Amino acid sequence: MLKNLLTTKVIRLNVEVKDWEEAVRIGGALLERAGAIEHRYIDAMIEVIRKIGPYVVIAPGIALPHARPEDGAKKVGISLITLRKPVDFGNKENDPVKIVICLSAIDQSKHVKALSELAELLEDKENVRRILYADDPKIILDLLGKNG
Repeated sequence: MLKNLLTTKVIRLNVEVKDWEEAVRIGGALLERAGAIEHRYIDAMIEVIRKIGPYVVIAPGIALPHARPEDGAKKVGISLITLRKPVDFGNKENDPVKIVICLSAIDQSKHVKALSELAELLEDKENVRRILYADDPKIILDLLGKNG
């Protein structure tokens, strides 16, 4: 499932941002362009982090911003951006963040397979290193066993 969601259209590498909020906006814009979310979902992702805190920083250097399905999710979607310079989300254990993966989920279950595949990919430190240093989205797609 992850192979079908993560395409060159929703991957941007070495993005320059001033803070975590801009990183979430860029990742969200990729989902919006892909037709996975309405624009208001981007604001909802930011609001969730402001209200609940940086729990979206799921591992050292990796954030997984998301919002509730009713906040404008249209279909399951994942975008991935790497940051030229890492940013702090305010998570003492796992900051600074250099990989931001935005998730759009339409219910409590349809995205679970993609998330488990993503977790498997990110468990391998070599995969994370290759994502961090990728200069072409195809490198990331190759990690998923998909060419182009």
